[in-house]
Amino acid sequence: LRLRVDDCKPRLLITNTEKAELARQVEGARVVVADQALLDDITRFADRYDTKTRANDLAVFQYTSGTTRELPEAVRHTHRSLVTLMFAALYGTGIRPGDEFFCPSSPAWGHGLWHGTLAPLAMGVTTGTFAGRFDATRLMRALAEFGITNMSAAATHYRMMNNAGCAGDFNFAIEKLSYTGEPIDPATLEFIDATFNVPACSMYGTTEIGVVLVNYPGASDFTVKPGSLGKPVPGLKLQVQRPDGSPTEPGEVGELMLWRRDRWETTKDRAHIDEDGYFYHDGRADDVIISAGWTMSAVEIENSLLKHDDVKEAAVIGVPDEKRGQVVKAFVVSDRQPGEDFTRELQDFTRERLSQHEFPRLIEFVGELPKTPAGKVHRKVLREREAAAQVN
Repeated sequence: LRLRVDDCKPRLLITNTEKAELARQVEGARVVVADQALLDDITRFADRYDTKTRANDLAVFQYTSGTTRELPEAVRHTHRSLVTLMFAALYGTGIRPGDEFFCPSSPAWGHGLWHGTLAPLAMGVTTGTFAGRFDATRLMRALAEFGITNMSAAATHYRMMNNAGCAGDFNFAIEKLSYTGEPIDPATLEFIDATFNVPACSMYGTTEIGVVLVNYPGASDFTVKPGSLGKPVPGLKLQVQRPDGSPTEPGEVGELMLWRRDRWETTKDRAHIDEDGYFYHDGRADDVIISAGWTMSAVEIENSLLKHDDVKEAAVIGVPDEKRGQVVKAFVVSDRQPGEDFTRELQDFTRERLSQHEFPRLIEFVGELPKTPAGKVHRKVLREREAAAQVN
């Protein structure tokens, strides 16, 4: 809070009762507590007002989940951003009048703020959100009881619903589903198909560029390919490129680029396209592991591990090795008792599904994986822990 306040210098801080005393320590800012007294007080004002803001006036300072600084630089959005957001609302989440919409992502993350809150409210669509610590069973109960027809969530939310093992206890009214944050593993996609009987539509974007690839949830004339990021939002141009800037062939992995401001800009993600022009995610540029000259994808190895019945969650990173430069290390969450036999079983399981060299030489069993506010596995935290362990 201190870092953000020092950066954006607000004149007004709206907070809850629990954080009020902390907020009052900020100099130069008026603190308002969002409680019942505030709701009662604002009833004396008219329910309509004339706007004075212009399209290019600043509206939101959004701090990314980057980790190169103590406080990543804020992305400054103008009021015009709400118009841009409608592309994501219409094509990424498929929101339409009459939907009963739900987004369990925290508004502290861009997905929960823009797609879960601002977009549906701007279109006059009923929306629900999640308060408190996330619980997959509680979410599924809410989806059933409120008759939710359209949900947009993080990939992790779907994975946790699958792991809860009680989806069959509820009757759902879901017509459209979308997800973001990271790719969904094949096992979770199978769970979604069996549970909701509608395709899970990925949408891809970043805080800086917005949503640029979508799967058009609810569109009868668009074929959703499992695991695909989809195709560009109307009016945008994206391309997967080699290091020399030339476009890749279908199936060839390269860097995902966006044509913007009369030039190609990097997304810092790796991807490939298929013969039909669909885009697929192949991990962040820094999630590539090179071991003894072999190039491996952390995402592919994770997806293979997640197909094992006893693996609930998995994260893969490269760790230093004197002989090979790097070796693959997997962090696995499982209810099964860890041991050498289980480790060898997982290694063989992965090698049988990928190349013989593409498996975790090291496996550590953990109770949970570090996550970003977006619900994505925080591989940088795992890399930092490993680096600290090497020093010690």
